[in-house]
Amino acid sequence: MNRNGNPQITRRDLIRYSSAAGLGLVVSALGLTVHGQKKKEEKFLTLSHSVDTTVYAPHMIAQELGYFKQLGLNCTFVIPGGGARVAQVLAGGQAGFGLGDSNHPIKISERGKPCVNLFSTDIRCSYANIVVRKELWDKGLNTVEKLASMKRDDGTPRVIAATAIGSGTWVYGNVVLSRYKSGGKPVNDQVKWANGGGTTTMLGGLKSGAFDAIMAVPVWMETAQAQGFGVPLYDISSDKAWTEVFGGNMPVTVGYALKATVEADTEMTQDYVTAIYKSMRWMKSNSPEAIFDKIGPKYMSTTPKNAVLKEIVYYKAIFNYDLIISRKDFENTKRVMIPWVTEKDYSYDALCDMRYVEAARKA
Repeated sequence: MNRNGNPQITRRDLIRYSSAAGLGLVVSALGLTVHGQKKKEEKFLTLSHSVDTTVYAPHMIAQELGYFKQLGLNCTFVIPGGGARVAQVLAGGQAGFGLGDSNHPIKISERGKPCVNLFSTDIRCSYANIVVRKELWDKGLNTVEKLASMKRDDGTPRVIAATAIGSGTWVYGNVVLSRYKSGGKPVNDQVKWANGGGTTTMLGGLKSGAFDAIMAVPVWMETAQAQGFGVPLYDISSDKAWTEVFGGNMPVTVGYALKATVEADTEMTQDYVTAIYKSMRWMKSNSPEAIFDKIGPKYMSTTPKNAVLKEIVYYKAIFNYDLIISRKDFENTKRVMIPWVTEKDYSYDALCDMRYVEAARKA
């Protein structure tokens, strides 16, 4: 006991939790309540998602509404600025749980650290949108196929930017362009991919003409249209456009963890999933304005309020409020994962653990 009457963290505690997730998990037991009952152990937990945008609102809402705290989790965020970096942070033990692309658990598992999906927060990929430069649209480049048939003035292929080669935007962009053909060949074989970076460089490159088209999250699509330099060429909010490429719903943004983390502390895993479930239910029953008021000023202050509100409306239509990953939807992800992420045909049971969502829904 320390002099405040609180149990100290033992060396065994540190070894147990540090081995599960490095710096991502440290546990501190609290003392007694005013009624003499033992308080729930408070756990200091590091979470990660790539950037502060609406797709990761479940993390932010759970933090701002105190759902993590209510369940004994004292959470901080690591925001590394890219989805691939989230996977690296989690695999390296600097975070206990990540919220990111469903290809991350596969990539981590294939590097020798078995990883598992705990839930999915959406059913469509919001960054599979393609925005083309308005100047080209006005000249007739108004279908995906024309990215291949309408070459640059010097005869070279059109340039399309993903945030980074190998990123989620690149993976989904490859899938979309491979589904469309021009001259009997996939459009994807007839364009040039480029590293676009973040918001400033992606939008700046499209506006300047360095890129002919970009993969775009909703707020980038809205900004390009509002400022008059971009037009949506492929929009996942269209049922027809989405279905003809991807076939149906799929888990795209997932909560995931190393299996070692889950096995080391099932109670903590349950608390994390329950907090996210409470967050999703709150967002389902509240307006875009209410959601913005909770997270917009703190996390997205550099983006105009109107653009953030439109993005929230966009995501409310594709959020997976019950968090469940069904076997059918998981099978649908293989359109994306094979061969763009892996050559291996992973099974549902190997990558998905829905026990914690099911428990959260019954609570």
